[in-house]
Amino acid sequence: MTYINLEYLHAITDGEKPIIRMILEMFIGQVPEFVQNMNSFYQAGDYHSLGREAHKAKSSLQIIGMTDLENDMKILIKKTAEQREVGSYPEHIRNFENQCLGAVAEIEAELLVL
Repeated sequence: MTYINLEYLHAITDGEKPIIRMILEMFIGQVPEFVQNMNSFYQAGDYHSLGREAHKAKSSLQIIGMTDLENDMKILIKKTAEQREVGSYPEHIRNFENQCLGAVAEIEAELLVL
C-alpha cells in the first residue's frame, strides 16, 4: 500500500528539493505531536480541541497527498463540531496514527533520494 502522493508537493514547490525536504521533515516531526494531542484531547473530553487538531493535521495530509486520510479527518472534524458519534473518535485517531506511520516510512525512503 502506498500512503503518500507527492505530485502536489512537487507542483507547489516547483520541484525544489530543499523545500520538499524541509516540508517532508516537518511532517515527520509533526506526526507524534498530532497523535499525542489528539489522544490527550479525546481523553480529556475536549472534543473542540480534538477537532482543531484534526484540522491542522488535515492541512499537512493534503500537502503530501494523503487524500483518503485527509477525508477521514474531515469526517472527524465534522463529528467533533457536532459532538456526535464520540465513540468513533478513537478509531479515527488510530487510523491517523497507523497511516501516518506508513507514510513516515515512505517519506524516509524518499528523503534518501532527495
